Order: sequence, then C-alpha cells, then structure tokens
Amino acid sequence: MFKFLKNVSREMKKVSWPTGKELRSYTMIVLATVIFVAVFFFVVDLGISQLLNLF
Repeated sequence: MFKFLKNVSREMKKVSWPTGKELRSYTMIVLATVIFVAVFFFVVDLGISQLLNLF
C-alpha cells in the first residue's frame, strides 16, 4: 500500500498542470460546447415533436 502511494506521489510530480489562464480558457470551451449541444438537441427534439404532431 505504501509503495503504491509513493509511486502515485512520484508520478503526480511529473504532471504538467495548466495555468490559471489555460484553465479558464478550457472551462469556457467546455461550457460553450455543452450549451451548443444542449441547444442542438433541443431544436432537434422540438422539430421531431412538431413533425410527429402533424400525423
């Protein structure tokens, strides 16, 4: 168990962490993508619902 935690600690020191500016940029990209996909599927669902209501 201790060997595992020591190895984890060693590997975590090798990780390249993003800067604050990069983190904000990546967060905005993710949020924009999620909003775009949500709106896209809302429009598709609305269109399918309207199409089915015609029949």
